[in-house]
Amino acid sequence: MVGMSGKRGNGEGSIYPYKNGFAAYVWVTKPDGKRARKYAYGKTREEVHEKWLNLHAEAKKGPVATRHRTVAAFLTYWLDSVVKPNLAPLTYVSYEGCVRLYIAPHLGPKRLDRLTVRDVREWLTKLATVCQCCAQDKDAKRAPARRKCCAIGECCEAYPSRRVIQAARDALRAALTHAVTEEEISKNVASLVKVPKPRRRRIKPWSVAEASQFLTDAAARDDHLVAAWVLVLCLGLRRGEVLGLTWKSVDFERGELYVDHQIQRAGREILHRETKTEDSDDFLPLPALCLKALRMRRAQQMGDRKAAGELWQGSHDLIFTTKYGTPIEPGNMTRMFALRARRAGLRVIPLRNTRHTCSSLLVALKVHPKVAQRILRHSQIAMTMEVYAEASEEEVRAAIGQLSDAMGGTG
Repeated sequence: MVGMSGKRGNGEGSIYPYKNGFAAYVWVTKPDGKRARKYAYGKTREEVHEKWLNLHAEAKKGPVATRHRTVAAFLTYWLDSVVKPNLAPLTYVSYEGCVRLYIAPHLGPKRLDRLTVRDVREWLTKLATVCQCCAQDKDAKRAPARRKCCAIGECCEAYPSRRVIQAARDALRAALTHAVTEEEISKNVASLVKVPKPRRRRIKPWSVAEASQFLTDAAARDDHLVAAWVLVLCLGLRRGEVLGLTWKSVDFERGELYVDHQIQRAGREILHRETKTEDSDDFLPLPALCLKALRMRRAQQMGDRKAAGELWQGSHDLIFTTKYGTPIEPGNMTRMFALRARRAGLRVIPLRNTRHTCSSLLVALKVHPKVAQRILRHSQIAMTMEVYAEASEEEVRAAIGQLSDAMGGTG
């Protein structure tokens, strides 16, 4: 600090008047091992002195970057060195898309250490009003004869949804969390900005009668995916889990199914990988209907293999494959589900919305509550008993009877 005489304090030799305030520097070792000056600026000598002391402390701890990266440079490093090697491929695809399409075009040139809460808030507000068809040249990429909106000056106003805006903010927040961990910045400004939560559409799940009508129709037409629909509706399995099942997953003797793999589309490749966490892995008891459907599927696949001959490519031993043994595209399964529902004369519901129907079906199939508890992964039997109390037997008996007949009895 400066005394009344105006002399500099002990060790304060590198603080000096600069423009409308003061500046200071400290010699530091950069990450590449070279020595360089790192500067601090401020309006008052006291402010600069404090920054100068912090710089000294930082320099003692280890290497210090003298040039701050831009947001774009940091995000590139984060995606390549942190996300890609350590997180799931699908997470990388999602974050990379958010960075390329929504974050870098707006915040990329800003300096990482100077990014403020206001910058982030203004970015999100602006993002909601930017037509993505214009921004990504979607219409311009079409053949000239097929251009119909933005490329011919008629903006289609394809604004990002609330869900997209939330995903973009979450990706930036995840990146800045890492920047804080690596001590490039002191606080995560993205976590201080609130975004409106996307509204969830409530969709009424299928009743037991509707689910049975769907399965009856699929069985009557010898649908190649009938066993997949049975597992989705009776066990509440997710799309990726069903497609990732191998014949090793099924124990026909004990009547059990082991769920530990999933099929995922990540960018340009289809991956057969382990489920997200070890808690997801589970031995599920198979009700009689599921065992019967899986036996039918095995016979179907053997027929496909014979018909395909040398064209058969099944290397994963997957239960559900195309007619040539290759994995089924997850997106195709979703489309097939909607198509089959329309064919059966039912209202179309999202494939992932079938989990609630699963519990009612188990009651209708007279599965013992203890077995149902394991299938539904309820921690308390009381939760399962509530489900059992809800379902009325009369309305479901006829539907299940029809299904049983379509599949040649449930033996």
